[in-house]
Amino acid sequence: MQDAHHEPAAQDAAPYDFTQQVGYLLRRAYQRHLAIFQAESADGQLTAVQFSTLCALRDNGALSQGELVRHTGIDQATIRGIVDRLRGRSLVALSKDPEDGRKVITGITPAGLALLDEMVPRARRITELTMERLNPAERMALIHTLRILADVDAAP
Repeated sequence: MQDAHHEPAAQDAAPYDFTQQVGYLLRRAYQRHLAIFQAESADGQLTAVQFSTLCALRDNGALSQGELVRHTGIDQATIRGIVDRLRGRSLVALSKDPEDGRKVITGITPAGLALLDEMVPRARRITELTMERLNPAERMALIHTLRILADVDAAP
């Protein structure tokens, strides 16, 4: 007798259409969102992940790279490059942790805060444009479903 998890389902007999798979659809939706972000941004050099990083620093104060990874969901290698680029534009500043001199702390600068002040209304518009084809119930369902898929409410 075959394990129930390995029995072929009726859907397995159907041709595999990659354009109907969750990964493909998520990637396409994200590409559309990023295109809207770039078109609507107050700063052509600012990326969506850089914006998220600045928001995390504004909302949580100065953070170590590990804390930034936890707050943004951006991996360690990527966050390092993001911080370097933001620092190169004087949007963040680095300092040593007073309690652990080996730890580098990233803080948002006045220029970073000013850029966020300009970007937040645009970010609201970006979200609106990304979801413009959805009715209010679909918008709530999408955000709810994405939170579950992303596991953002799970305890650390």
